[in-house]
Amino acid sequence: MQDFVKWSNDAIVKEGMSAFMQNFRIEWIALLGSRLKYLLEGRVFIVITDDERAWFEGYLLKKINRSGARPLLPFVSLKALYPGLDEINSSEQISLLEDMLSLTFPNGYVYFYIGKNIDKRANIAKNSEDSYMWLFDEQTHNSICLNSNDENLDIKLMQLLKLFDKSIDAVLLNQASLV
Repeated sequence: MQDFVKWSNDAIVKEGMSAFMQNFRIEWIALLGSRLKYLLEGRVFIVITDDERAWFEGYLLKKINRSGARPLLPFVSLKALYPGLDEINSSEQISLLEDMLSLTFPNGYVYFYIGKNIDKRANIAKNSEDSYMWLFDEQTHNSICLNSNDENLDIKLMQLLKLFDKSIDAVLLNQASLV
């Protein structure tokens, strides 16, 4: 079994993503490794996207839990869990949402946000210390930064998801160790 850092570096090279990930490879590996530990602990990943990436949310959820690939993993859409998501406008409302989620998921949860930093949904994820974010146009704690004006952004999101999915497999199948 390989160390997760070595496994990730090899996977990035194998997938031909070296040049694209050169600016945030170290952050990607460290952040992903720490968040995959949460998955192994039984935490639920609550997916949130901005409006422009709504298509990606659906794709991510289908890709992660494609039939026959592996056991179902706890990835869910916040929009599906809480249809009033777009009505959340204050820190008090975010706290109420988090209270509901804490009761619903007693093992814990992690926000997985993909989208622009200025979207009000980003504030939900930014409010939590354990979030995992693919954030556009801003570097912040628990995030990797992508450029929203990149003409290849959608392709890069697909590549990141492929690497994310392979990383889950590597950890679940004991090909890579997070310790």
